[in-house]
Amino acid sequence: MGGEDLDNILVSHFANEFKRKTGSDMTVNQRALRRLRTSCEKAKRALSSGIQASIELDTLFEGKDFGSTITRARFEELCAEDFRKCLKIVIKVLQDANIDKKDIDEVVLVGGSSRIPKIVELLEGFFQGKKVNKSINPDEAVAYGAAVQAGILSGNIKKGDAADQILLLDVIPLNMGIETQGGAMAVVLPRNTTIPTSQKKIFSTSRDDQTFVDIKVYEGERPNVRDNNLLGKFTLNGIPPAKRAVPQIEVKFDVDANGILSVAAEELTSKQKGQITITSDKGRLSAEDVAKMLQDAEKFAARDKELLEITDWMNSIENFAFNVKNTISEGTVSENLEAADKEALGKLAVELLAWVESNPKTQMSLDDVKAKRKEAESVYNPIITKVYNKIGHTVDPEYAKQQQEQQQQQEQQQQQGGGQEQGPQ
Repeated sequence: MGGEDLDNILVSHFANEFKRKTGSDMTVNQRALRRLRTSCEKAKRALSSGIQASIELDTLFEGKDFGSTITRARFEELCAEDFRKCLKIVIKVLQDANIDKKDIDEVVLVGGSSRIPKIVELLEGFFQGKKVNKSINPDEAVAYGAAVQAGILSGNIKKGDAADQILLLDVIPLNMGIETQGGAMAVVLPRNTTIPTSQKKIFSTSRDDQTFVDIKVYEGERPNVRDNNLLGKFTLNGIPPAKRAVPQIEVKFDVDANGILSVAAEELTSKQKGQITITSDKGRLSAEDVAKMLQDAEKFAARDKELLEITDWMNSIENFAFNVKNTISEGTVSENLEAADKEALGKLAVELLAWVESNPKTQMSLDDVKAKRKEAESVYNPIITKVYNKIGHTVDPEYAKQQQEQQQQQEQQQQQGGGQEQGPQ
């Protein structure tokens, strides 16, 4: 929250009052708005120490004068929502740092708006009566912090300097990752990771004999890439043909002290490489966009959680279909399958893959997806149990079902980042 946000609220309030009194809409005149904004800023500052402030403007618009007063109580009512945003940020910071508010030693306010009594009152109430520390000049602190950071980045701070004992940490404002199977967002750099940083993760192919993958880099808080911001993309070619999930593709994210992101991908067998560099001003979100994305993530959290679960189940159905194809094409089970059963399983695999392709996950319900998986297992399990009995391995149907459920859970864990991910499309 900045002081300009509060100025905008006052400008809107007085512009509406001017229209009520005179019947004229002064917002169409930029000069009149600038004059009113200057007066509103002065009134806001006056309300930090007084209980009432006045505005007097001669010939504000169309030759009409404007005068009005506003009390501190009215100002606090108009800005109540913005003041409450301050507490939301404090709560989020504590959650990200995994710290309870009772563990906070000092609450230090920085910035001009921290002089507003209501903000101080809200914070002291949130921290159960702990008084805020007002020993630091709220304006100088901002400039001082920027100067210290500049000194750290340029290497001009020497050992023994006063600023040598100060540690400023810059962090990543949003999750960063790549698109994986089903349009899911696989996070490589979690939000609030301290920079500079370097992290890597192993992915694999999602199709048999896939010789290239598209690496699409995103930032955002939502589990599906369509709701996040695309930063850039590149193609990794020359992957040796192999069955799906066999190739090992290492994706590495590097962020330097200037916030420049470099993403590299390497197929570990062939040593084929590809990379992209994304600067801070290339497709990156503004501070306002970041704030909006965090709000959207909170607003749609319930639906996102459901969509993520739907994606996991649909991916498990696709994986299940490929496993069925492998089962009927090679191995002991394939050799002992009756022709009719092999045909039935082949048909099942084709139908499942077609179903996944023709049903966007955003249009599916979780119950429908679970029912589809159960329907597929009702065809598969009896046939496989019969084959196991035939070759001398007695398999109880319930045991077979449990094995399927365990396999499904493992597949879901992979999709959620619990190991090698089947990913880039």
